[in-house]
Amino acid sequence: MATKADQELQRAKSRVEELRAQIAFHDHRYYVLNQPETSDAEYDQLLKELRALEDEYPELVTPDSPTQRVSGEPVEAFGIVEHPVPLLSLGNAFNEEELRAWHRRATNLAGTEDFAMVCEPKIDGLAVALEYREGQFAVGSTRGDGRRGENITQNLRTIRNIPQRVSGKRAAGKAPARFEVRGEVFMTRAGFERMNEERAERGEPLFANPRNSAAGAVRQLDPRITAERPLDCFVYALGWAEGGATPASQWETLQWLAALGFQINPHIARYETIDDVWLHCQRWTDKREEPDYEIDGIVVKIDDLRLQEVLGTVGRDPRWAVAFKFPPTQRTTKLLDIRVNVGRTGSMNPFAVLEPVNIAGVTVKMATLHNEEDIKRKDVRIGDTVIVQRAGEVIPQVVGPVTSKRTGKERRFVPPRKCPACGTKVVRPEGEVMRYCPNPTCPAQAFGLLAHFVSRGAMDIEGIGEQLSLTLLEAGLVRDPADLYFLKKEALLKLERMADKSAQNVLDAIEVSRGRPLQRVLFALGIRHVGSETAALLAQHFGNMEGLMQATPEELATVPSIGPVVARSVHDYFRDKGNRRLVDKLRRGGVRLEAEAPAARTGPLTGQTFVISGTLAGVSRSEAEARIRSLGGATVGSVTRSTDYLVVGESPGSKLEKARQYETKILSDEELMALLRRHEAG
Repeated sequence: MATKADQELQRAKSRVEELRAQIAFHDHRYYVLNQPETSDAEYDQLLKELRALEDEYPELVTPDSPTQRVSGEPVEAFGIVEHPVPLLSLGNAFNEEELRAWHRRATNLAGTEDFAMVCEPKIDGLAVALEYREGQFAVGSTRGDGRRGENITQNLRTIRNIPQRVSGKRAAGKAPARFEVRGEVFMTRAGFERMNEERAERGEPLFANPRNSAAGAVRQLDPRITAERPLDCFVYALGWAEGGATPASQWETLQWLAALGFQINPHIARYETIDDVWLHCQRWTDKREEPDYEIDGIVVKIDDLRLQEVLGTVGRDPRWAVAFKFPPTQRTTKLLDIRVNVGRTGSMNPFAVLEPVNIAGVTVKMATLHNEEDIKRKDVRIGDTVIVQRAGEVIPQVVGPVTSKRTGKERRFVPPRKCPACGTKVVRPEGEVMRYCPNPTCPAQAFGLLAHFVSRGAMDIEGIGEQLSLTLLEAGLVRDPADLYFLKKEALLKLERMADKSAQNVLDAIEVSRGRPLQRVLFALGIRHVGSETAALLAQHFGNMEGLMQATPEELATVPSIGPVVARSVHDYFRDKGNRRLVDKLRRGGVRLEAEAPAARTGPLTGQTFVISGTLAGVSRSEAEARIRSLGGATVGSVTRSTDYLVVGESPGSKLEKARQYETKILSDEELMALLRRHEAG
């Protein structure tokens, strides 16, 4: 019988998995799609809760936890740049107490409080790394996941205040032979407004906010589009340098970079005490709207670079720096109604219909309410005067009601018993906060899934957005995403406002998407709890769709960072006959259902595929797989007809039966070690 401690650990583990899945989803929307669906403040709270749970239960920490890495995922289409020194994110402080707590930790670790600090405005833009070789701008990249970013060199060359060449004569010493500068690309408010005015005159859709516009502009495959956008860049750090002396402090580094021709923020300041730093943060909280660009906080850094090295990092956060975040912008307004959207997984997503209110220059008419439990916890009622918060320039949220203004006429929200899109009785799975429509043919789910399937980060089918997705469904040309791969031009030309060239462009984009790797297909399928990072883990582990579809919940749970909740969700998805038919139709439509092959490594095991099952004696599975790959072999997670070897350890499970069925050669762990030693020696 499980003890109370065991039960608490299991509850913590389930919540950690849920938080990681939510954070991974929001990371993808923010860093990859540039289409965030939550506020910075809400995202920070998710991360804060996850960090607190991992602090309480350190056994739940994994290397790929969001607390241990930098968010974001590089898009392969740009080409990948490896960062020699990782681009770290920053821990956050939301009030004076948390700011002073950071300072106390740094003081204790440093053994002294006798150090200065540099305060810099936290620009709400896109972090970039700029590498210079012999004084010339050579490579520009995004942060990506902190270790690998996207190569956006040609796009960054179009930004006028990024120097193409630097001269050592302008500085107090010669510039290093090679060095990397780190900065933030942003768009001014004036430039953003001017760009939107021009787009309105041309009848083009308007952009939502400066941050997303800047990020989207930099991450264009066509540099000419980037050149048309009013972009700027402030640099804030020296990433690394080779072949030359560099300054010894952050303050001196910023002055040195300015002397080399880079633009640094004019509002930087240096202080000797945390009291002065806190006063600086307070002043800027009040005048955050003064600059002609978005800032969402103040970055505080220990000035001494040697001391920065001594303090190092914890997880993904440097101990020598912290981001003080401004309070989110809030206003009050009337909550007119609570309605429900049906998501692509059938989830009933409540949202608030508001009396229009202007928040930080944007008219807000709707706001998120997250879920039914959130509404109950906040005691939000229809007719309430509510506090609405808009932080991070993304979807507003209802913070809570102003109960003192209640009249008694307010009404509690009653969740729908039937799906508003198809009329099917909704269900609420045990242990979950969301209600779901269980009807797989629900038109709202079909639309949500199709729009997700074609989106950037999924199958990225250019030219098929939400409007065309809806049109294809309403015309009966598409019933599920796989039908896209059987579309004919003649059928498309019958659609209103669809010309021959447009139809051909759509078909060409569909053709290109057939080659997307397995991880993109898995993400595009919209499996509950499977975001882009989880999809990548599953694709890498199983290697192909066939192996994944055959996996048991126990086998799925052996994948690093895949817990029982996600494992059960994936297993249940592929047990559904309709989902299996969808995958089969994708296969018949020519969609690639294999993982992206890693960089080829030749060796004596090249061309041979291994599966390891059970516990090996004297060596971990990951170490054994690494040794196989170092010799040119491939490792996958499930046995298929193409598998060459099944390595059997203790308790091998169902893979052994499949290997016998396919007549796959079976090796004991001792035989594998002997094979590896023989090839490694020769």
